[in-house]
Amino acid sequence: MGMADRQRLFFALWPDKPVRDALLRLRRHLPAVSGRPTHREDLHVTLAFLGSVDADRQRCVETVADGIAAPSFDLVIDRFGYWARPRILWCGPSDTPEALGRLVGELQADLTDCGFEPEDRPYAAHVTLARKAEKMTFPAFDPSVSWPVREFVLVASRSGGEPPRYEVLRSWRLTEGA
Repeated sequence: MGMADRQRLFFALWPDKPVRDALLRLRRHLPAVSGRPTHREDLHVTLAFLGSVDADRQRCVETVADGIAAPSFDLVIDRFGYWARPRILWCGPSDTPEALGRLVGELQADLTDCGFEPEDRPYAAHVTLARKAEKMTFPAFDPSVSWPVREFVLVASRSGGEPPRYEVLRSWRLTEGA
């Protein structure tokens, strides 16, 4: 089985156009953003990073996702942040909704059946706005972005390096009002 049969995969929340436009408006409110801004089509919230996955393991991963029964929820993006070590400028929620925490926990726990190790770091929902960015002073966050999350997706990194860098392979609905 060659490298061609493997894909770099992750589970994510993928914004629809109104949410994506709102996220882009947020980025425009910032002082000049240094570094490499995330391509508009690539804005997302990672749920679980899987890394390089072969076809058999991908089938296992999709079966796990088929078995997830989690409620839909609203994600309120209301703050900017910066991580110095990876030099990432991001925005995210001040509070992680309980339903999001449960979805991530369930995915991580069930993915162990496919041989994945759960993340040992606490989960931090965020949208990467730019990589290789310099630290900056953030303006007031206004208005917040309300993101109605109704599904989660499996995403592959495209090869070639030209943005957009990601492609949604499959999506799973979250249950309404569960």
